[in-house]
Amino acid sequence: MTALPWLNAKELWFPQPDTALSDPDGLLAVGSDLSPERLQLAYRMGIFPWFAEDQPILWWSPDPRCVLIPGQEHISRSLRRRLNQNSFQLTMNQAFKDVIHLCGATRSEGTWITRDMAAAYGRLHDMGLAHSCEAWNSDGKLVGGLYGVALGRCFFGESMFSRETDASKVVFVHLSRQLAQWGYQLFDCQVDNPHLRTLGASLISRQRFLAILKENVQATAPQADWQLTWRWPHGAPS
Repeated sequence: MTALPWLNAKELWFPQPDTALSDPDGLLAVGSDLSPERLQLAYRMGIFPWFAEDQPILWWSPDPRCVLIPGQEHISRSLRRRLNQNSFQLTMNQAFKDVIHLCGATRSEGTWITRDMAAAYGRLHDMGLAHSCEAWNSDGKLVGGLYGVALGRCFFGESMFSRETDASKVVFVHLSRQLAQWGYQLFDCQVDNPHLRTLGASLISRQRFLAILKENVQATAPQADWQLTWRWPHGAPS
């Protein structure tokens, strides 16, 4: 088995993504820290952390990559009916810590969102780089959401949760359309996910992903208001 690079927290670097293992797919490096500087470098290189509580930090760049072009989401008939019902109020950055917590707490198979991970993305949120989108029901209860990182014209989705039918799908569709309106060019979904594939995400080669990333991650970030609330049909805030 090929030896993986062990990263030193004192040195800010990553190996090139195309040196990642094919089995397990995309595993690139081990160790170091989750500082804001390291996380930003990772995303700019097409790399993300993913590890369990009892593991060292693992860094990944899979091939192929699951992505969505903002605005090209797929809306099934049943989901469109749900959207037309306006069952949820959609907000941004109103409950970031709660969204991260629920993304981990609602997974029956366990979570990779460790305390250190939650704290690291909380720091990115405080810097205006990590964002959450929330769905609230008519009783004012948080029932769905997702969070991720925005750099340049790219949004890197990290995780999502749903406590009511279609809540996370509704959040995903609204965010995709909003990102398109703002001028974002890439919605990274990271690894293959059948749930996201039904919403329009597709697989592309790592080479193609990195080319799109290089063109857009260093670009000037769009003017974006991350405090919107939405209703369907998507457009002006409610």
